[in-house]
Amino acid sequence: MTKVLLLSDSHSYIDDRILEYARQADEIWHCGDFGSFEIIEQLEKIKPLKGVYGNIDNAKIRSEFPEVNRFFCENLEVLMIHIGGYPGKYTPLAKKEITEKAPKLFISGHSHILKAMFESKNNLLHLNPGACGKQGWHKTRTMMRFVVDHDEVKDLEIIELGPK
Repeated sequence: MTKVLLLSDSHSYIDDRILEYARQADEIWHCGDFGSFEIIEQLEKIKPLKGVYGNIDNAKIRSEFPEVNRFFCENLEVLMIHIGGYPGKYTPLAKKEITEKAPKLFISGHSHILKAMFESKNNLLHLNPGACGKQGWHKTRTMMRFVVDHDEVKDLEIIELGPK
């Protein structure tokens, strides 16, 4: 079993509460818009970090993280794209990737809107952790955590970090 902390859209902001949740995880996944390389460095000091770059991320971050990240956590295939949309409203890139080979878990960020949806057409779970940073129009900072057990997502939790 692998405990995952999922966050997105930090926009150069991190606090002790986020870092405490990171310490409790086995892996940290960040779905883009880190905002600064210092965020990456802080998270990598705590646990292994997987992620993608976002639309606000600079060339240095883009050289460290891909636009599309497809990987396995245990036996769970994961697809991560910062601007990916959601079931029924995928972006062209996400639609192409999912059509070619649907993962069991598709993660996107960008919208700052927390979502957890199952899509029966492609038999996948879609997660968007919302935004843990203070930039943007969202009112409450959010992220998610869950457990990957073999090829299943279990114990999904929404974490509200309070107002931005």
